[in-house]
Amino acid sequence: MAKATTIRARYSKGVIEPLEEIDIAEGKEVTITIVEAPPEYEGNDFEKSAGGWRGTVDAEKLIRDIYADRLVSTRWKPKL
Repeated sequence: MAKATTIRARYSKGVIEPLEEIDIAEGKEVTITIVEAPPEYEGNDFEKSAGGWRGTVDAEKLIRDIYADRLVSTRWKPKL
């Protein structure tokens, strides 16, 4: 029965170099399946910008302005 082992390796200058110790007899033939490691998570643009506005906007004034603008009616009054 075949023994399966998963290790990390690095491909450099045409050679696959194991990054971990391997328990294989010298000269033993093996089958290799190559799966590229996923890239480091970088997040999306929205997540990366989170908190970037901190200190540039007066949040309390913004909230007051939003509520004040809600009191201004720009709609036509319906004729009944």
